[in-house]
Amino acid sequence: MESTEADILTIDSLLDHVQAGPAQLGRTRLISIDGPAGSGKSTLADRFAARAEARGLHTQILHMDDLYDGWDGAVRGFALLRDHVLKRIADGREGRYRRYDWHQRAYAELHLVPATLDLLIVEGVTSADREADPWQSLRVWIETSNEVRLDRGIERDGEALRDRWLDWMRWERDHFAAEDTRARAHVIVDGDPSTPHDTAVELVAKSVALPPHDSAAS
Repeated sequence: MESTEADILTIDSLLDHVQAGPAQLGRTRLISIDGPAGSGKSTLADRFAARAEARGLHTQILHMDDLYDGWDGAVRGFALLRDHVLKRIADGREGRYRRYDWHQRAYAELHLVPATLDLLIVEGVTSADREADPWQSLRVWIETSNEVRLDRGIERDGEALRDRWLDWMRWERDHFAAEDTRARAHVIVDGDPSTPHDTAVELVAKSVALPPHDSAAS
């Protein structure tokens, strides 16, 4: 399934594609939702989870914000995801991580990620880094303009963090370029679409290039 035209897709059609292929993270299927800060990743992850749970899939969302070691710790956050969650689940063991407390500036309570999940959704910058490719069933990139993203960030975090946001936006631009994250995505989603659609069950895709399934392995 390939398209480069803006198109309305149902989230269920993407879940159908994910379920039709083999699990690549132990018995779990992994969806990674990446893209610049403020583009709508967590909202999209919630919508995927709602549709997955509606079809009876045991689903969990993991937010990369909970793994970063503060504003300068995104690379460490991905290493924690890779080593303590993804590798462990791939081996049939439960994943585990400590949530980063942004107010205390320290890692806090332990969280577990069962190896028995049907679907794990990881959202956040670095979630679709290259080293996660072998385990992913679907890579989603969501984007919108820098102006919209910054406005959303300041509305959420406050004007005092504007410089932090600008520094982060510069960092993530370079990181995405090095990882070629957008080009490697299976679906590119408009994070601020003007096209009318049902936001609960549909998304507006700028590009779709779903990988074919090996029927012998499905």
